[in-house]
Amino acid sequence: MKIEFLEAAQAELDEAFNWYEAQQVNLGVQFLTEFDAAIRRICAYPKSYALLTEDIRRCLIKRFPYGVLYGIDADTIVIVAVAHLHRKPNYWIGRLG
Repeated sequence: MKIEFLEAAQAELDEAFNWYEAQQVNLGVQFLTEFDAAIRRICAYPKSYALLTEDIRRCLIKRFPYGVLYGIDADTIVIVAVAHLHRKPNYWIGRLG
């Protein structure tokens, strides 16, 4: 499967990496490692994660309070948000078009 990021989702991933890396050396790298593992799980089992809306699913990132919110469009997984789970729920809804 192909992976695409909405621009806002890529910005969230970059921001989370930078924040964790500023907290502790290599913590950002650990975050990206767990994010990559989540993406691999999504690719292997795209329809196995919880539906948040009719078309959007959420896969949790291990060890970090983030979820990968994504939709499936034919053979492409579209990452809608890399959402911190303790902040503003459903802020990403406006990104759906």
